[in-house]
Amino acid sequence: MKTKSNMYESAKTWSPFKGCRYDCSYCIPSFQAQAKRQMHNCGRCYNYTPHTHPERLGKIPNFDIVFVCGNSDIAFCPPDFLILIIEAIKKRNLRSRKPQTFYLQSKKPDCLKPFLGLLPENVILVTTLETNRDDGYDIISKAPTPSVRFKQFLELEYPRKVVTIEPVLDFDVEEFAERILSIKPEYVWLGLNSRNARLNLPEPSPEKLREFTAILIKNGIPIKGKDLRGIDLPGVKVNQGGQLAGRADVDKISKSFLEQHRLGLVDKGGTP
Repeated sequence: MKTKSNMYESAKTWSPFKGCRYDCSYCIPSFQAQAKRQMHNCGRCYNYTPHTHPERLGKIPNFDIVFVCGNSDIAFCPPDFLILIIEAIKKRNLRSRKPQTFYLQSKKPDCLKPFLGLLPENVILVTTLETNRDDGYDIISKAPTPSVRFKQFLELEYPRKVVTIEPVLDFDVEEFAERILSIKPEYVWLGLNSRNARLNLPEPSPEKLREFTAILIKNGIPIKGKDLRGIDLPGVKVNQGGQLAGRADVDKISKSFLEQHRLGLVDKGGTP
């Protein structure tokens, strides 16, 4: 299945695997609601039960960014099938004349550790870090706590990483900024809860967001704004719809980082 990604601009979701058991409260009105449209196509998709769709392996969308299993969590994918997904990406790279970027995202980043040596260089690892605070997080999600997730992502020896801070939850400015900077992501996606009419989450004030984003930008971390409800964050590029201002901007960042890696200017952990 190929669907336009609601998570990332210029991206399309490719779902040879689908499902998740983390039950994140903010996914219920979004990803899980979308899954309910599959009632007549796949009962397991409808119930959001982790399962595979081998028939989709050869159906990679022709988009700039491909969000691999984007409305799921790859942590629940059988390891042998994840290898088939990686092999499908490699085959696509050999056939396609158009450069593409593939996002592999999980809230349990160390699930990807056994596969790091298999990944082609146009795969970016992504995790969601909504906050630095663990207290009360079990009410929001069954996923590993933000501190555990951060540690797992930090320890992955892989040069290409991106952090998604969406929906951003209330945080401690200096500690959260320090965590993001230590990961050294190519860039960061930032957005508020886009379903705030249905779900109330603890959010930072606009002033706190400005202080946080200023630290990242000062330290050379580009930030791509998503749904920010009109909050002005200097240096954060958004359009009127709250989405990324331009695909070319992300391309420029990624290509620059990748070129540094090829020239040996970035080590395995992503450090210049």
